[in-house]
Amino acid sequence: MGSILTTNALSKKYKNHMAVNCVDMNIDKGDIYGFVGENGSGKTTVIRLITGLISPYSGRFSLFGVDNSSKAIGSARSRIGAIVEKPSIYMNMSAYDNLKTQCTILGIEDNGKIASVLKDVGLEAVYADKKHASNFSLGMRQRLGIAMALLGDPEFLILDEPLNGLDPAGIVEIRELILKLNKERGITFLISSHILTELSLVATKYGIISKGKIIKEITAEQLHNECSKNTEITADEPKKLLEVISGIIPQDRVKDIQNGVRIMGEVDLTETLSALISAGIKILSVNCNETSFEEYYLSVIGGGVHD
Repeated sequence: MGSILTTNALSKKYKNHMAVNCVDMNIDKGDIYGFVGENGSGKTTVIRLITGLISPYSGRFSLFGVDNSSKAIGSARSRIGAIVEKPSIYMNMSAYDNLKTQCTILGIEDNGKIASVLKDVGLEAVYADKKHASNFSLGMRQRLGIAMALLGDPEFLILDEPLNGLDPAGIVEIRELILKLNKERGITFLISSHILTELSLVATKYGIISKGKIIKEITAEQLHNECSKNTEITADEPKKLLEVISGIIPQDRVKDIQNGVRIMGEVDLTETLSALISAGIKILSVNCNETSFEEYYLSVIGGGVHD
């Protein structure tokens, strides 16, 4: 598929505070990478490092295979678009004038480009509208910011907390836009957010960061398996229980827990319990569970304090 971003022990220190500590992450072409963490976890600092707004304290990263120490890193960065913290929009200007100004900054000839990106983000109706951005809804401003980031035809789009402050309708609009740009234009995304339920509707891969460290990287498929339905069975003879269960359930679905086993996915309880009883195992408890993304996230970071 090809790597878009790879970081290796990437770190950033401010005086005595290590804001980002030895971060290793990998984003491949086509990914929608959900960058998950509490406020102050280091998400924005990592994004600032990648976009060149600040320099690393130690470690390294590569964009499109180009090392950050290479003179070619500027050229690699020209292939990305980013909205860091909030869109850089001139509130006293219309959508068209904001985009026209951005074209001038980037040295881009319009030639229909502005109309094209406004259509991409669903704002074609405001092309000729002189209404200032200060009168736009938060969702419209966010889409305008994305339109500005699209002017340079980025292959990799970085969005820092794009759902903050949006109402439910605005969140749906941004979610659908991300999926559309990923599918139709092949744009790879890095999206930082702490709104886990929304990320779970778009992300193909996740990086969970806490206190400046990547705690876990996991694909959407792996996360689904971790959060899917599971059944926990405990018994008076845990070893014998595990032996019998492993004989009737695929081993990759069985996890050893204290005094019993956890079986991932759907289970035919009648058949399973009958097999255990036939083997002379005394069953102590049976619990059917389903883990939410939030519960999984909290278990991964240890249920720590949130800023």
